[in-house]
Amino acid sequence: MAQWTSAVGAAQLARLLTSQQERPAGPGSRRPPAYRALADGIRLLVLEGRVPVAARLPAERELALSLSVSRTTVAAAYEALRGEGFLESRRGAGSWTAVPAGNPVPARGLEPLPPEALGSMIDLGCASLPAPEPWLTRAVQGALEELPPYAHTHGDYPAGLPALRAMIAERYTARGIPTMPEQIMVTTGAMGAIDAICHLFAGRGERIAVESPSYANILQLMREAGARLVPVAMAEGLAGWDMDRWRQVLREAAPRLAYVVADFHNPTGALADEDQRRRLVDAARAAGTVLVADETMSELWLEEEVAAAGMPRRVCAFDPAGSTVITVGSASKAFWAGMRIGWVRAAPDIVRSLVAARAYADLGTPVLEQLAVNWLFSTGGWEQAVALRRAQARENRDALVTALRRELPDWEFSVPRGGLTLWVRAGGLSGSRLAEMGERTGVRVPSGPRFGVDGAFEGYVRLPFTVGGAVAEEAAVRLAAAARLVETGGTGAAAESPRTFVA
Repeated sequence: MAQWTSAVGAAQLARLLTSQQERPAGPGSRRPPAYRALADGIRLLVLEGRVPVAARLPAERELALSLSVSRTTVAAAYEALRGEGFLESRRGAGSWTAVPAGNPVPARGLEPLPPEALGSMIDLGCASLPAPEPWLTRAVQGALEELPPYAHTHGDYPAGLPALRAMIAERYTARGIPTMPEQIMVTTGAMGAIDAICHLFAGRGERIAVESPSYANILQLMREAGARLVPVAMAEGLAGWDMDRWRQVLREAAPRLAYVVADFHNPTGALADEDQRRRLVDAARAAGTVLVADETMSELWLEEEVAAAGMPRRVCAFDPAGSTVITVGSASKAFWAGMRIGWVRAAPDIVRSLVAARAYADLGTPVLEQLAVNWLFSTGGWEQAVALRRAQARENRDALVTALRRELPDWEFSVPRGGLTLWVRAGGLSGSRLAEMGERTGVRVPSGPRFGVDGAFEGYVRLPFTVGGAVAEEAAVRLAAAARLVETGGTGAAAESPRTFVA
């Protein structure tokens, strides 16, 4: 019986491998043999989760043709991977990817580090900040006071607590977007919301248009749902969307769904202006595409000029009939990732369909956490907590930018006016290899290809500004050490033992 559970075609694997561009070798440096470079490339793809474990690899002859190398090179690379535990083979069944005993299976997302690893490893993988106290404690205490009446019920509210649905609807109405409670469904975080939307609208094989780059965990969620992702390149720098490309993709590919982050886009930090929002909604409506607007970063503006000028109107403001735009919001980024409360705003019939489908998923969202968010919204605690979050993110951003410019002056990035992430072009280095070497120097960073489709953005890394002060400075020092290891092929002087930081 074959041990593989999926397969990677020769053309697909070739695209992933050829995306791993490296800086040209300097004087006196030696390139590895071709088979070794191929084995290292496949190993990196497995470690990053871009090629899943237990995926059948193409036959030697097929891959050799796709890469324009000899079959001997591919055979030697496969043999090296077998010797290192990253490949298993059986006559008649082919070869499939594996991980050596003792190595963790790649999570294929941006999972947070376990708490026991936080002392020695600086985690720049997860774009989340610690809870803004004392507001978390006060919200939970307020929720406990409101809990007794709900404790006498069954506790299942598939659409969400009526009080919280009404409060969220009221907040949209106050922003000039008339909304009824019947248009709101409370979910288990934004991921739960988008998962439910994908299952309702985009069955296996359906096309979903996504920004390129886009949020890695959402891309993976859509892949595992069987969607066919259609990437649409972002405009340069922080200019938002390239509307010519969006109109072309919506017209020619006719995707069932499109997923966008208009407010401080993850990972680039771009902020789409009102004209772009209006034109995208019009284009989606004309193509019959449902536009999913992720607003999880919308309240994380970090510059006073943004507050003074006012944020652009929400994407759903340009869809008064409610037939084109589904909005997703969350407390996870603006407040705390541990507060797994998200919501969907959509037409009432869509909300009813989402609620009906929920009976086969998670049934509902925890009552106590809903009460805590409702307490924050109803008491003004939310605004004060988010103000604290903005100040912390601003300080962290400025510290990280200063440290990067000092330690890695050839790395390129634009400083966003909000959100939680920097999108960094890594001076011609491979983002995948930087991520690998970062594990050796004590800094965890996700590589650019996690945020793209089919190996795009190999020359980038995403750096969230979730650490500040001395930790941000040390993170930049460790990234510089990782960059030196990449430049020398990992054969440079061993990095010093990372200093321990206690958050």
